[in-house]
Amino acid sequence: MSAVQNLPLQTAEVSGSETHIRTRILQGLTVITVVLVAIGVYLALGYAPTEAAQGEVQRLFYLHLAAFAGAFIAFSATVVGGVIYLRTRAVKWDTLALAGVEVGLVLALINLITGMVWARPIWNTWWTWDPRLTSEAIMILTYAAYLMLRNGIENPEQRRRFASVYGILAMTTVLATLLITRIRPDTIHPVVIGPSPQNAEGGFEMTQRISTTIGINSAIWSIFVPITLIWWRIRLENMAERVRALKAQVIER
Repeated sequence: MSAVQNLPLQTAEVSGSETHIRTRILQGLTVITVVLVAIGVYLALGYAPTEAAQGEVQRLFYLHLAAFAGAFIAFSATVVGGVIYLRTRAVKWDTLALAGVEVGLVLALINLITGMVWARPIWNTWWTWDPRLTSEAIMILTYAAYLMLRNGIENPEQRRRFASVYGILAMTTVLATLLITRIRPDTIHPVVIGPSPQNAEGGFEMTQRISTTIGINSAIWSIFVPITLIWWRIRLENMAERVRALKAQVIER
């Protein structure tokens, strides 16, 4: 009888221990991510040579490309979360999908802003309705609408179901942004890996140090940065959900 009585306490202790372990892992991952990002910045500013034609502004490409790689991974997590949620109806997968959108949106904005800063001296304009820029603007607005529409639906189950479908379909805008420089010959946006379109402006010579710096930064920002940020965002959402549940209990009383 005493063993049965102690079971909830033992379960709580195990759960608390698992939470503590996950917290320590996340803290360690965060430290590793910060160190790796710092190494990437050093490579971009100190290791990579100054590009002959573009000068110092070319260094923005190391962050510009890496941020889009991270956004792609984050938005892919939204697709995974949405698909599994529709199959299982487990709330944790909807939380993953939400975290993927928010993290991906931040990284996409970093990509867009650094691209605009680079374009000013290279294209002599902050913005032009080039197919690549236009497709990315549409992508960002699509995911911003995801957050707005999600907040506009009060029924939790309906909100999660709608958001899952929307998040899966929104991935088409990411793929379009990724591929448009290869299927639209009229774009002036250069392609870093592979041949650029005929009208491209702002390409640069891919030396060994430049390619190494791009590869390392892209790996860091597509693996460690999105995973760390998504994990933190999931923890924050779980805490917010517990607060909402406690508030509901208090109101009912």
